Formats: sequence, structure tokens, C-alpha cells
Amino acid sequence: MKNNYQKVSAIIVAAGESQRMEGIDKVLAPLGGRPLLLQSARAFQEYPEVSQIVLVVNSENENKCRHLVAQDKWSKVTDVCLGGKRRQDSVAAGLSHLSPCDWVIIHDGARPFVTADLIKNGLEAAEETGAAIAAVPVTDTIKLAGDDRTVMGTPPRHNLWAVQTPQVFRFDIITEAYRMAKGDVTDDASLVEQLGHKVKIYMGSYGNIKITTPDDLALAEVLWSKHGS
Repeated sequence: MKNNYQKVSAIIVAAGESQRMEGIDKVLAPLGGRPLLLQSARAFQEYPEVSQIVLVVNSENENKCRHLVAQDKWSKVTDVCLGGKRRQDSVAAGLSHLSPCDWVIIHDGARPFVTADLIKNGLEAAEETGAAIAAVPVTDTIKLAGDDRTVMGTPPRHNLWAVQTPQVFRFDIITEAYRMAKGDVTDDASLVEQLGHKVKIYMGSYGNIKITTPDDLALAEVLWSKHGS
């Protein structure tokens, strides 16, 4: 990041109910000998430009996560707060617990393979427009289908990107986006787009997987044994 004097904050969102994990609480599931949430947050704790981290969790895990943070002595975690029913409610809660800052990085607590380079590249990309998201080009052919699963079209694959986190925003832009939020969205950039702000895509990583199912967790264990530390 060019302006290293600017204050950068991170929100790690992990307030979901793990509905597709067949009874496994993915937030606290072990990965590389540590809870998955801590692995997802570690890169932000270690990244020098990040000065504060807010973890957003559900009520069942709040006390457990506070204990984990205290046990590991993570100095940058300023709060562990409760999320809401929707992901956007959880992010809004995290934003309300931040102290004043210039940039906000929002990251899924179920993406444990985030790296320092992904954080760095996101901050640099966001300087151009005030908003940037990690994404990777889609490698499969995508079909548009109706409610009856009849194919309605095949969009050009070269224009399609699979969105990931981190997503990086100027503080004033993302707070305005949440203040003016309308309807349900699946990622933070959608709210920024609603305001008419340009959002820059920067190259994510195919290894930056999101843990959603038990199979994802099993794959993550294999990847961690090869590339984790």
C-alpha cells in the first residue's frame, strides 16, 4: 500500500450457522492444529498495515472465540461481536464496532487460505476506485436457467469472475453503502455498486477456498498439509 500511514481495519465474518456442515461447527473446526477461524484471521494479525480486527460470530461461539483470542494473545483483535440473521447484518455489526479508520477489509471467516499478498493486492487495487474485490476467472461453462431448470442462455465465460474475499473499501464508502442498503445481497461490493461506485476486481487465488461443506474441510486439510504453516 502506498500510503502506509493510513489506518486499516479488518472485519472477519463468521456468524453463520454452518447449515451445510452436517453438524460440524466450521468456525471452530480444527485445521492445521488450530480452529479454522483463527487460521482465517491470522494473516490479518500478522499483516503490518492492519491495526485492528473485529471478529463477528454467533451467540453460540462468542465466549469460545473470546477465549481463543485471549489465549493466543492476538493484540489486534479489538472486539468479538455478535452477528445478525443475514451476512450483511453481521458486517454492519462489525462496522459499528470499528474505531475510526481509512480502509476496511472484509473477509469470510471460512476462507483460511488468505495470504499477505491477497491483502496487499486488495489495498493497492482499492486505491484506484475506493473499492476492490478478490475474484478469479470462471473456468467452467455457466448456464442461465429458469425456475424449471430449462437453459435460457450461456453467458460468455471470459466476462465471468467468481468473487471471493478479501473485499477492500474506503471507510466512508462502505459505511454509506450499509447506511443506504436496500434488499438482500450476498457480498459487500453489491451494496457499493448500488450507490454507483466503481468496484475494481483484482486477481484472487483458486486456492483461496471457502469452507462450506464437510468435503471442503477435508480438502482444506489436504491443502494445509501441503501449503499451510
